[in-house]
Amino acid sequence: MGRSRIRSVWIRKPLRRMLQLFLLGYLALNAFAFFYGERLIFLPRPRSYQDSPEILKLTTHSGEQISALYLPNPTATYTVLYSHGNAEDLGRIRQRLERLKNLGVSVFAYDYRGYGTSQGKPSEQNAYQDIEAAYRYLTVTLGISPNRIILYGRSLGSGTSVEIASREAIAGLILESPFTSTFRVITQIAVVPFDRFDNLRKIEKVRCPVLFLHGTQDGLIPFRHSEILLRQVRSSKQLVAIAGADHNDLLEIAGTQYNQAIQTFIQQLKHPLVPQP
Repeated sequence: MGRSRIRSVWIRKPLRRMLQLFLLGYLALNAFAFFYGERLIFLPRPRSYQDSPEILKLTTHSGEQISALYLPNPTATYTVLYSHGNAEDLGRIRQRLERLKNLGVSVFAYDYRGYGTSQGKPSEQNAYQDIEAAYRYLTVTLGISPNRIILYGRSLGSGTSVEIASREAIAGLILESPFTSTFRVITQIAVVPFDRFDNLRKIEKVRCPVLFLHGTQDGLIPFRHSEILLRQVRSSKQLVAIAGADHNDLLEIAGTQYNQAIQTFIQQLKHPLVPQP
């Protein structure tokens, strides 16, 4: 009997230590996510352009100014509000924006705070304010109706685009290489309560058509993130898989497949299919 008790105590002590270590590790992970998470998410590079007459200045809700670029297309029905990925700015994405414009839309893009020549420091809440300033410029200053606006979010930009799309009656939403949430890119499941850009929770509120574009060999944000998000969308939806594409070469690998996907999506917005009785 005494030996059995000793053996039981000997077993419980390591288990208790393991649980204590697990709890300490979990608390440390949460503390790290809370205090340093946004430093890992936002990685602005040195700006690739200078302010010029074509660079617009938008004032955010908190009074800081962000930079924006408008490429109007006089024959376009829709205007694309483009939110770029991490480590990008208006200069680095200029060719992308021109390519979109050549597909028959007007294009409006902006830099998050701390990116390009935008003022301030980036954060999740500041990024929401930034796209809100861009959206307000389109709808109020330019007088563009929300049902003529297509939100386009690439990678990090999927977070701000889904945020607006979940509460505004826009025409359509395009998500290129999106994530379910930022920390799920690393942990795959919801581990911390301080996650950022929770697209998985918000996307079911989106009521407009949604187009997903994702490389099947994406090593940064795996393809399955788009598959998971797709299942949560309650409106019309389509996932275009770009075979062999990684995170930053999707346009090059896709070639004309990219153009066709965007143009088909726009045509479907103009002439939506009517369900047969």
